[in-house]
Amino acid sequence: MQQSGTGPATTLNDEIAAASQLAAVLQREQALLIDADVDALPDLTQEKAKLIAQIAVLANTRYQALAAAGFTDDEAGMKAWTESSAPAAAVKAWNDLLAVAREAKELNRINGVLIGKHISRNQATLSVLQAGRQGPALYGPDGQTSSKGGSRGLVIG
Repeated sequence: MQQSGTGPATTLNDEIAAASQLAAVLQREQALLIDADVDALPDLTQEKAKLIAQIAVLANTRYQALAAAGFTDDEAGMKAWTESSAPAAAVKAWNDLLAVAREAKELNRINGVLIGKHISRNQATLSVLQAGRQGPALYGPDGQTSSKGGSRGLVIG
């Protein structure tokens, strides 16, 4: 069992901290979406991207440590490691990380629904505005009245 600074548990506390920060950003994003304050969203998007990149680096480090310890470098390997040779503190940290990840995933799902509602409302508003613009013109470019409807000539036999 590896317990040095390169073991699979080494990054868990940092991963928990980063995932918790991500969950907090997702909660702020949700509040902005509920308040329809979309002007503040780009800053949060950048913050989320940085945190996700940080989490990916930490997870990759953990996967490398798992492989070095003789486990597969994936979630199944982490599960096998926690069930076979991990110290109790590492098992608790892993379970804490999984809980924070579930919370962040649910927040992200809800935010996606809220974003979908904003998009639908914007599309409906745009459709109303476009329909009003496409109404019948009183006068055409030649100064004559015109209608949008097609006309068919009458052909008599």
